[in-house]
Amino acid sequence: MSVGVLEAMSLVVRREMRLAFRRPDQLLQPLVFFLIVTTLFPLSLSPELSLLRDMAPGVLWVAALLSSLLSLETLFKGDAEDGTLEQLTLSAQPLVAIVIAKTIAHWLLSGAALVLMSPLVATALAIPVGAFPTMLASLALGTLTLSWLGAIGAGLTVGLRRGSVLLSLIVLPLAMPLLIFGASATDRAIGGEGSAGALYFLAALCVFTCTLAPFAAAAALRITLE
Repeated sequence: MSVGVLEAMSLVVRREMRLAFRRPDQLLQPLVFFLIVTTLFPLSLSPELSLLRDMAPGVLWVAALLSSLLSLETLFKGDAEDGTLEQLTLSAQPLVAIVIAKTIAHWLLSGAALVLMSPLVATALAIPVGAFPTMLASLALGTLTLSWLGAIGAGLTVGLRRGSVLLSLIVLPLAMPLLIFGASATDRAIGGEGSAGALYFLAALCVFTCTLAPFAAAAALRITLE
């Protein structure tokens, strides 16, 4: 019996979730890194809340981007090493759908987890509660966009033995607009100013990447597997 595309994508997402929870060290590594980096900054600065609040958006976003990068290398690498990726490529399902499902699973396990942890970190960085909705929205859009960009980088470097450095060199320059506008949205929310413009730009980037990145990542995987 043939399996529909949506059902196949659902199966891939559930498989990725089960595998991730069987390896809690890889699941917790980005979260622990995010928590450690953001909590060390208040300890290294003066106890003035104004100074900490001014630096909070940049610290929060740099830590979130670097934490998300830690898990990008494993997006396709495990399946490539055990032959699963080749079998998925040869299956009746389009490779683009498989890439979308794996990227969504990656965001749920890393990006969404960082977003849920961010209020705790924001409290340590003296970010006011009124700025939390904007901060959460910007981080959700930013981490999702980074997952799509990371899918392209992971597809290009999946065949390399030490591709983590090259992956970072590919993704980080592309992620600079996320850092700039994400930190700007959070900073404006902290100051009580309107942050709709920065959020709209992040949303546009997210729509743009989720439209094109699956096809680019699928093409990169096909080239790598040939």
